[in-house]
Amino acid sequence: MKITRLLPWVIGAATAVASLLPIQASAEADAEQIVRNSCLSCHTDEGSSALPQSKGQKSAPQWSRISHQRKTPEGWLMSIARMQVMHGLIISDNDRRTLVKYLADRQGLAPEETTGFRYAMERRLNTQESFESEEFTQICARCHSGARVALQRRPASEWEHLVHFHLGQWPTIEYQAMGRDRDWLGSALNSMVPQLAKQFPLESKVWSDWQSAQKPSLAGSWRFAGSAAGRGDVEGSMSITGSDEKGYQLELMGSYADGTAFKGRGQGIVYTGYEWRANLNIAGVAMRQVFAASKDGSRLEGRMFEALHDEVGMDISALKDTGVTNQILTVQPSYIKAGETQKLTIVGNNLKGKLSLGQDIQISKVLEKGKNKILVEVRADTKAKLGGRSVTVGKSKGGDLQVYDRIASIQVVPNFSVARVGGNGGSTPKVTSAFQAEAWAPGLDGKAGTDDDLRIGFIPASWHVEPFDEAAKADKDTRFAGTMDATRGVFSPALAGPNPDRRMSTNNAGNLKVVAKLTDGDTTLQAEGQLIVTVQRWNNPPLP
Repeated sequence: MKITRLLPWVIGAATAVASLLPIQASAEADAEQIVRNSCLSCHTDEGSSALPQSKGQKSAPQWSRISHQRKTPEGWLMSIARMQVMHGLIISDNDRRTLVKYLADRQGLAPEETTGFRYAMERRLNTQESFESEEFTQICARCHSGARVALQRRPASEWEHLVHFHLGQWPTIEYQAMGRDRDWLGSALNSMVPQLAKQFPLESKVWSDWQSAQKPSLAGSWRFAGSAAGRGDVEGSMSITGSDEKGYQLELMGSYADGTAFKGRGQGIVYTGYEWRANLNIAGVAMRQVFAASKDGSRLEGRMFEALHDEVGMDISALKDTGVTNQILTVQPSYIKAGETQKLTIVGNNLKGKLSLGQDIQISKVLEKGKNKILVEVRADTKAKLGGRSVTVGKSKGGDLQVYDRIASIQVVPNFSVARVGGNGGSTPKVTSAFQAEAWAPGLDGKAGTDDDLRIGFIPASWHVEPFDEAAKADKDTRFAGTMDATRGVFSPALAGPNPDRRMSTNNAGNLKVVAKLTDGDTTLQAEGQLIVTVQRWNNPPLP
């Protein structure tokens, strides 16, 4: 299929990231030929690349602009899509996938260079960014996420090109908020360009080291565990077969804590030697994985979310079974109250030997014992030592368990969230928002509300919404903006479009207070967060 002026993410980032799959891309020589055929009508050939190459890689051709940037797979996908939209590039889906793979492998980011900014790739759209540079916040991060900038590398000349591109593409940028109160162009060129070139340079030691490092294979058997807001803990096994050259296939077999099956199949691909992306189907629902592999290939960390509803997802950690690895991946739940009995699930690889939960915790019953999963019923003494302790199974370590006697406070997570109206015959679906109640115990000094309070974990709570302020109360936002699931903490916004039942027939936007309540003994605890219910998200690129 030929694509001309089509914006791949018009109907959502899921469509754009799907452009990275199916997996099998053409050979390296094919990618370079695609550049010559499709890109050199505007870009020029500059000879051989000076960028560091991986072991066994030949010196790559160098092209103007293209070879002077490094980006994530999503970043390269956006660049190619922009060429289609703004410059009339005609390229097939398969050729675009081939280029993204080629460019991300040769001109990507080292693992250290994505640290602290992976939330953008993992679609954590309720992340509240904070940067030391107020100028960066006002010049760059006022229109899109700061992470989009931080997930690319350029020399000073290319950062300067980017400034001119912004001014040429969006001429009103100087007259918008935080632009019209200053010499925007002067600040961008004279202050931001040197700052960005220093902080995010094209060449770096970590990139050079990563390019020359041996890249691990991610094929093998994995144990995974995670937690989903509104659903709870999940764990299971994941099999990855295939290779980087031919693409990967994966199969998941697992379950939620309530016993609901969690299984499916899909395809995956590895970019830059550690960036795992996969599309899979879980019980008829299309889902996506955005994980980062550890440098030795023994762990995967990231987020898994619905393809059409990226707000619905879970944090995932996975541990590869090397045959000799003895390690605990997680303990679910990761807390127990002194004097109470509950079930604990220990997930890991090759769990052999005696299970130890530390002093004052007795194992009442072993409900299931396998090499990768142990399910036990345990009781904590009423006078059990409080605080964190290590869980071991023989020589296997890595498990943590928090023992507490009372909950001192709870927090709503996320503390600030955005939901979006949708549907009602339109092409844009609703964007829900899910909340969790994070419980905290008094510090070891017995005093609550101090810096040494101990995090217990996410605890079941009851949920409701209230008007955030007097304006929200007057507009009856709690009636019109949507509904909160009292048990799961998931807010479902109302339909899009004008509502004749509202004052002035306005839409179903709202400003709400999210309230979590739980009872611990004789104490009732409450916490509040804020939820903005707003209009549809029309522009939804892979990197927000």
